[in-house]
Amino acid sequence: MVTKEELPACPVATTVNLIGNKWKILILRDLLAGTKRFGELRKGVAGISQKVLTDNLRSLEEDGIVARKIYAEVPPRVEYSLSDVGETLRPIIEVMKKWGTAYKARFKAI
Repeated sequence: MVTKEELPACPVATTVNLIGNKWKILILRDLLAGTKRFGELRKGVAGISQKVLTDNLRSLEEDGIVARKIYAEVPPRVEYSLSDVGETLRPIIEVMKKWGTAYKARFKAI
């Protein structure tokens, strides 16, 4: 987790530092639909390796954006969901989706 002193002065830079890589934003996109297991996330985020998914989930969990729940079963079951802080990203990601849809539509019209 990043300490308050390590956060950039610029709020946009803070957001980019937390969710700005390709994989994190796609993981968050999939978690907007609800709780997912590791395998579901791996299938939903095309091209991501197991190690990269694990590293990004750990980072998002450390930053308080993703919640991880472990069930004491055999075999163990782990589920990931957006935390309360992660849920506050929902409008941002939805606006990104809307913008991307409109941008793609411009090229279909040409």
